[in-house]
Amino acid sequence: MSWLTVLLLVVVAAAGLLRWRRPAWYWLTFGVTLAVIRVLVRYASVMEACGLTVPPSRWRLMLARMANRPAPESRAPRILRLRPTRTGLVLRLKLRPGQDAFDVAAATDRLRHSFGMYGVTSREVRSGVVEIRMTGYDVLKRVQMPAKTDTRPMRIPVALREDGSVHYRDYRAVPHGLTLGATESGKSVYQRNLVAGLASQHVALVGIDCKQGVELFPLARRFSALADNPDAALELLEALVSHMQDVYQLIRAQQRISVAVPDAEIAADIWDLPDDLRPVPVVVLVDEVAELALYASKEEEKRRDRVITALVRLAQLGRAAGVYLEICGQRFGSELGKGITMLRAQLTGRTAHRVNDEMSANMAFGDIAPDAVLAAIQIPAETRGIAIAGDSAGGWHRIRAPHTSLRQAVNVCNRYAERTPDVPALAPFRPAVAAMPSARVPLSKTAPATA
Repeated sequence: MSWLTVLLLVVVAAAGLLRWRRPAWYWLTFGVTLAVIRVLVRYASVMEACGLTVPPSRWRLMLARMANRPAPESRAPRILRLRPTRTGLVLRLKLRPGQDAFDVAAATDRLRHSFGMYGVTSREVRSGVVEIRMTGYDVLKRVQMPAKTDTRPMRIPVALREDGSVHYRDYRAVPHGLTLGATESGKSVYQRNLVAGLASQHVALVGIDCKQGVELFPLARRFSALADNPDAALELLEALVSHMQDVYQLIRAQQRISVAVPDAEIAADIWDLPDDLRPVPVVVLVDEVAELALYASKEEEKRRDRVITALVRLAQLGRAAGVYLEICGQRFGSELGKGITMLRAQLTGRTAHRVNDEMSANMAFGDIAPDAVLAAIQIPAETRGIAIAGDSAGGWHRIRAPHTSLRQAVNVCNRYAERTPDVPALAPFRPAVAAMPSARVPLSKTAPATA
């Protein structure tokens, strides 16, 4: 064999090895070029086979007859832009008259087979313009977040979507969220990513972990308040309600509504206040809501009612005061008692990991995105971390958070421990943590030698 043949065999073998062991590297080296060529060469025939073409207009047929030329062919949507990404391709199309974005969405599975891509999704950018995102490999099998993300105050990247884009948790756009998932479904890892992302921001973290604090108390250096039992949780929630009322009084005092004040300067929430007067926002993380709603005696029932009432008040009124809820649980149905469905209605952001039954998925998406219910119950047990994220608009995405161990989350919280704000209303609930050791301390004391 000639040296050129040997070189070609080496390149083919390297491409095959990369595609098997490192699909992301294969895509960046070989896959993106082959995919662009394949899409451009097959585009016209694929659009016609998928029914995404329109017949020629009457004036074009008339001109062809007058010029004694063959009838013009059907036209496919015009390509506005073809942009390679680190996970696939982004194809932006200009639809022809008579076409609809739903036609493209209905043909995404056929486009996936025809273009030889791993996944295809579509969304309408504006009237007549559709964006098709194609992934070249399974981006959720081994999640690798991009180096640069669009992080803003109260907006953090927490997971990767199946189309290769980043899934953000934006508390200013979606104030309150609900996270459901069975045991060993990846719910705790998702929560650790939330805490790790918020640790570097100017925000007060409040945790309620009634499992004796095994999930949140290792992260205590970055928390402004923590509660590890229902009684402490009740006191903490009622202190948050009082803090919320004080913030509203501050906003009311700064409004100064008169005919001389422009509308843009009238404060309606903490983000309209000047930086020197703005209270620190508060994110409340509830690890297992069922532990707050269950009771076994009359006294516990009274405590439970006060807890749920406080949570409902925070969910209904907390956004303008900068109080945001992040509630986790295995189930969140009406069997937890009165007030639960009222609380669930206030939780706009919905995330469901693997669930044990269809009813649990219905608790998350039954009232906003029925299609997401089927997707949630189809998550296999061996793929921990896969979740369905939806919102009140009816849209949903399949996501997966990068694996973050408890040790990694603790290191992030220790690194940003000095950013923990002091909120006077939460001072009684501030966790008591020891100072960071400067050197390794021996676990046992050496006994003196005896003669």
